[in-house]
This record gives sequence, structure tokens and C-alpha cells, in this order.
Amino acid sequence: MISFLIYRLVIGVYVLGIKVASLFQPKAKLFVDGRKGLLDKIRRSLINEERRRIWVHCASLGEFEQGRPVIEALRVQHPDYAIILTFFSPSGYEVRKDYDGADHIFYLPVDNLYNAQTFIGLVSPSICLFVKYELWYFYLSALKQDGVATILFSAKFNQDQGFFKWYGGLQREMLSCFTDIFVQDQESVDLLKSININNAIIGGDTRFDRVVKAASQVITLPIAEAFCGSSKILIAGSTWTDDEQLLCKALPSLPEGWKLILVPHEVHESHINEIVRSYENDVVKWSEWSGSSDRKVLLVDKVGFLLQLYRYGTAAWVGGGFGKAGVHNVLEPAVYGLPCFYGPVFHQFIEAVDLVEQGGAKVVNKPEDLIGLLSSFHNEAIYRRMAVAAKEYVMSRQGATEKVMTRIDQYIS
Repeated sequence: MISFLIYRLVIGVYVLGIKVASLFQPKAKLFVDGRKGLLDKIRRSLINEERRRIWVHCASLGEFEQGRPVIEALRVQHPDYAIILTFFSPSGYEVRKDYDGADHIFYLPVDNLYNAQTFIGLVSPSICLFVKYELWYFYLSALKQDGVATILFSAKFNQDQGFFKWYGGLQREMLSCFTDIFVQDQESVDLLKSININNAIIGGDTRFDRVVKAASQVITLPIAEAFCGSSKILIAGSTWTDDEQLLCKALPSLPEGWKLILVPHEVHESHINEIVRSYENDVVKWSEWSGSSDRKVLLVDKVGFLLQLYRYGTAAWVGGGFGKAGVHNVLEPAVYGLPCFYGPVFHQFIEAVDLVEQGGAKVVNKPEDLIGLLSSFHNEAIYRRMAVAAKEYVMSRQGATEKVMTRIDQYIS
């Protein structure tokens, strides 16, 4: 009971905080504005939808990419169902609100009893899929009460999470609402068993299927081709300030014949200008490309095609490894067989740990480390070992989507 009251209080405080933040933060304003009249919008959108429905929920853009292989498989294997896709965060909804793999795309109304019951009444899903971690008490309780098969997939649990603490009763109750829980590894199965959750299945991570499929879809980027020429390319993806500073210090000592493509995580004008000042005359912006350039750095000041850019790389720097949240997606460069480098904060991501252990990635703490590793690639055997290890790691872990789809088919065939 106390946990329940605390949950309601936390949700209320969060919503209030977002409303205050919306006065001066664009992302918070999108969160608030996107939920104005939301239930009425959903009602109008679905009023003429006569097909049975599958509801897929993603927290944000990362979870969407993780869930995308399943969504696309649903579209192919169950075309007679309407797919309802929801997001909690503006960074997911605003980027994918026009995604053609779903029939209806909405923000998820804030989790409370009225919203959850009303939303589920309007959507009336035949089955519901949650991606990775996004758990909401009132929604899950309503789904369970209505007898809707509810699947969590690509989940990864560790002993530091609240589910496994003395205060995690409400979180454990949420887990008990799932019909099936597909997890990435045996450790997750064992942890769930320790709290009497016995319906976990090792299914792997659907992100492997996603990056393999995406990498097979060749998209030509003329600016990248023109910049790269015959040079060796270090592609730095999803970088933050600490990454950019390290790369800037390393730039003058890059081995002969190497160039840098820099893809910041944040591309707002002030940050792009800050990078230009730091790199001075070495940088040309993607948006200002004129057909040719003798600069050593191509600064990508647009979003949406990092995965395809990695195709042009010789090696990859994956950003985020100096920040609290940790390194970004290492699978995207690895699928192309790029040796990967990143900072020391990566242990919370099993794929980043595995990639280091299997020889496809190296941890870098200072510019001199990076220069030494790139210089070692003059030895083709050293380069090939890292490149093969990176690609084989990704290719050997496909198949999670098929496992999830097999279970879905049992509920809706």
C-alpha cells in the first residue's frame, strides 16, 4: 500500500515538474503539448478502425529501434491486424510519428487509473508488447484484469534494480502482470526466479536483428563518398563534449591517410558552433558541403543516418563512454566489421562488454591510446582480427525476433 501511494506521488510530482520545465525546455513542452486532448485524439483516430489491434509500447527512440524488427515482422505475418504504437518520450514520438510500419502512433497518456482504463478501452488490444524496461503499474494492471496477453521482450535485469530490493514490491507486482518475459541472458532468468517470476524465456536481443537488416539495405550518401575518397575513416558516432575534446586532441596526430567523420549526439546550433570553434580550420559541416574539401573532419550537423554512415568507416569511435549514462549503440558500427573504440563507462551494456572481451573493441582513456591503436592498423593482421571479431559477434546473435514472433503467433493466430 505504501509503495502504491509513493508511486502515485512520484508520477504526480514528475508531471508537475514537466509542466514547470515546459516553460523553458522545448523537450518538456513537447511532452506536455503532445498530451493535451490526447484521449480524444485517440478516440477519433480509432473510431473507424475495425481491425483487431496489436499495441506496441516503446519508451523512446532507442526502444523503438529495439522493437522495430518485431513490429515489421507483425506487419508481414499479421497484415489483418492494426498496429498501435505508443511512445512515452518526445525523442521517440517526434522522430517516428510518421513511421509507416504502424497504423496509429500516439504518445502514451500519463499513467493513472482513469487514463489507463480509458486508453485500453479505446485501443482494445488483442495483445500488448512492451520493449525492454518500460513498466507502468495502472496500464499493466488493466491489461491483466482484461485478460490481454502481455509480452515484455529484449529485457535485461541486474541485481541492482529495484525489482530485487526490499522496497521493490510494486515493481515485482508489475512484472507479475506479464504473460511472458523474453530476456537477453541466463542471469536475468535466475534473478527473476529469485523473486518468483517463473515465466522468463531467454530470447536474446532484437537489436541484433535490427542492425543486420538495416545494414543490408544499402543507401548511398554522396557527401560521405566524396569526403572519404581513398582515405581511411574514423567515424565518431553519437559523441558528447568529452568525446569531441579527446578526438580534437588526437586529430593532429592521426596516422597518415586518416580522416574523421564526426556525428554529435546533439546537433543544435550552439553545440555545432562550439565544435567548429574547437576544430578551427580542420572541419567542414555536412550542411555546407560544396562538392569537395581538403579538410580532415566532416561534421555531420543533421540527424537520422548514422547507421548508414558507418558503412563508410574503417574504424568507429562510439560516444558516451565518458558520461554517466555510458556508451551509445556499439552494434551499429560492429555489424559493418568496424573495430570499435569507446570511453571507460560501458559496463552497464552487455554488448559493449562482450565486444571488448571478444576482441572487437578497445577501451580508450586518452588521445594517445587512440593514436596508438589506429597506428597499429598498419599491421593488416591486427586490423583484420578486430574487424572480424566485431562482425562475427553481431552476426552470431541473430534470431531474437523469430523467438518472440513464435510466441505471439500462439496468442493471435
